[in-house]
Amino acid sequence: MEFEPVIGLEVHVELETRSKMFCACPVVDLTQASPNSAVCPVCAGMPGTLPVINETAVEFALRVATALQCEIAPTSIFARKNYFYPDLPKGYQISQYEQPLAVNGQITIQTPQGEKVIRIRRVHLEEDTGKLTHVEDTNGAHSLVDLNRAGVPLLEIVTEPDFRSPEEVRAYAEMLRTLVRYLGVNSGDLEKGVMRIEPNISVRPKGQQEFGTKVEIKNLNSFRALERGVTYETNRHIDLINAGKAVAQETVGWDETKQVTYSQRSKEDAHDYRYFPEPDLPPLFVNEEWIDSVEKSLPELPWEKIRRFMQSYGLNRAEATRLAEDLAVSQYFDQVMEAASVPARSVFAWVTGELFSLMNESGQVIDSIKITPQSLADLIKLVADGEINQNTGKAVLAEMFTTGKPAAEIVTEKGLTQVSDGDFIAGVVAQTLAENRLEVASFKAGKETVVNFLFGQVMRKAGGKANPQVVRAELEKQLKQ
Repeated sequence: MEFEPVIGLEVHVELETRSKMFCACPVVDLTQASPNSAVCPVCAGMPGTLPVINETAVEFALRVATALQCEIAPTSIFARKNYFYPDLPKGYQISQYEQPLAVNGQITIQTPQGEKVIRIRRVHLEEDTGKLTHVEDTNGAHSLVDLNRAGVPLLEIVTEPDFRSPEEVRAYAEMLRTLVRYLGVNSGDLEKGVMRIEPNISVRPKGQQEFGTKVEIKNLNSFRALERGVTYETNRHIDLINAGKAVAQETVGWDETKQVTYSQRSKEDAHDYRYFPEPDLPPLFVNEEWIDSVEKSLPELPWEKIRRFMQSYGLNRAEATRLAEDLAVSQYFDQVMEAASVPARSVFAWVTGELFSLMNESGQVIDSIKITPQSLADLIKLVADGEINQNTGKAVLAEMFTTGKPAAEIVTEKGLTQVSDGDFIAGVVAQTLAENRLEVASFKAGKETVVNFLFGQVMRKAGGKANPQVVRAELEKQLKQ
């Protein structure tokens, strides 16, 4: 029997506001701040405290919901989601349930089979929980609670069960991360836990309409773990069914070391949380003027940029997508294109090749490098116009990266201008062939690949400044004499 996975995703995105969802405590970096240093009676759940909705968090949520083409509810209600966990100080979480902020959206992803529309069921606001650290020392095994994250604004984005493969799941998660970065609401740093992905997975025989029993993998914070976790859990379900066993509805974790899932608890249904309207918060009203204002403020979205790069610059989808993955990189590319009349593919190659390599080696991001878009455009133009060759251009770029000097200044200082003089190159080629008679004889005996060795020798003798096209033509000419 052939099975297919049926997968839906819940993605939790921390909103990068200055203060928490319902109090004035600052939102801090958990890796930098001292534990429990950003906590007040409100986010600690003390009796008698009253929450107040963070307007900026609502604004950020509206940006995401609008970009996802959701229907924005004019009135949404906050509710109490009741459950006990050591890092949940109130004993409940303020979330939205029956009347969320937004519903019925969509996003288009690219799959090997082409474009696919993924339906967004709901987008709603809630508060994050605290963080547990499990330790074992001379006092035995115990857990430490840090409430710095408790109360941080959290946006939950829930899809319909539209995914049929781990690759589709990953494509969606990557596009969603790019989107929240473009909108300026989240850094997309999965390793820091500011964006956490929870797939709900079931399998069913192909052609069957009814869903199988679903299992949720909690808090995945890398695309690699997401893809591998979904693959493992899908195969586990199929193996159980083929063995005549039932799949238990449960919540599981992912063990990165062992590359397996492990059971955490039985999976709750909605009624287990005993939702009821939050009595300390009024309904959230969003008027048309606010929605219109948010819509007009949206930047060019990732899929719009990809389409423009393909149509305006002639890039293929893979090239356009790679540039659009990072907003700063895509803006840098646009600025280089505006600064010089050079082919877009040439700019793409320089940016994603040599420039990315230098950035990776130095640990810098494109916003902090010394090479301005105009400077890179000038360098590419020097190569395109034949003033310097490609290899010299790479050396010049490396110095530009270190010093910030313009390309033309480096070329002039070091005398790197490309030599295309036919007589000079003919003389260097003749001298090289005279010094490598054995290789010349091998070439004439039929070993044509030796020409690449001879070409390298000519370029070295010319100090790397000879025009490669002129060198190759002259080399072939003299070898055939």
